Amino acid sequence: MAHGFLKFLKSAVLGLAALASTAQAGESIVLASTTSTEQSGLFNFILPIFEKDSGIAVKVVALGTGQALDVGRRGDADVLLVHDRAAEDKFVAEGYGVDRRDVMYNDFVLVGPAADAAGVKGAKDAVDAFGRIARKGANWVSRGDRSGTHAAELRFWQSAGVDPKGQGWYKEAGAGMGPTLNMAAGMGAYTLADRGTWASFKNRQDLAIVYAGDPKLYNPYGVILVNPAKHPHVKRAAGERFISWITSAEGRRAISAYRIGNEQLFYPLPVAR
Repeated sequence: MAHGFLKFLKSAVLGLAALASTAQAGESIVLASTTSTEQSGLFNFILPIFEKDSGIAVKVVALGTGQALDVGRRGDADVLLVHDRAAEDKFVAEGYGVDRRDVMYNDFVLVGPAADAAGVKGAKDAVDAFGRIARKGANWVSRGDRSGTHAAELRFWQSAGVDPKGQGWYKEAGAGMGPTLNMAAGMGAYTLADRGTWASFKNRQDLAIVYAGDPKLYNPYGVILVNPAKHPHVKRAAGERFISWITSAEGRRAISAYRIGNEQLFYPLPVAR
């Protein structure tokens, strides 16, 4: 009888373990992130590694940073991975996000027609490059979508003393990085791009990098948990596991390992809040 009971107990324990495993395997989080992290191919590379390790599926909603933060404010995502530090800090200060951490960085590049009629290649810095484009009245395509890239672009125009709104040479795509680059390629226009999306962009036509390397073009990314105190349905434990993983040694290795050709597109940052 004791043997039969032990057999029953063992069977019950194994059944509960299998049920727990199935529940974990069926768990998922919603990650609202930038179009650059998706369109560069980074997520296709690193998320399967996390999912295999954790059993947690990640459903990505790719938007501009401003829109991703709005999704977080509404509680329609569990975690955000975005790149506009001022907007991120405001999001946390307003109580919508917690546990913000640095993740990685790359840089912005100015791309435009290889002939470079605006003389951007001779610019002394990024602000001078923007000023040259405005003075020449060279065609420019803005993302115009409240993304981190759009926010960076607007800061450069402001630093150059230029208000491009309403100018005939200034067009707004109102779209992600890929469609914006397609529009710039079709028009033979200049635009600001993140290096990751540019590296994976195939329809370059006559476009080339015409200016890069200014420290002001530094482009850092941060990860934020949507505040469960504001939105109790947020999957806190699963979200925190993703944040811990992407900022861990393993997550950093995965980020560093992603390349197109021999070019590393993103560089992990030390953990700092």
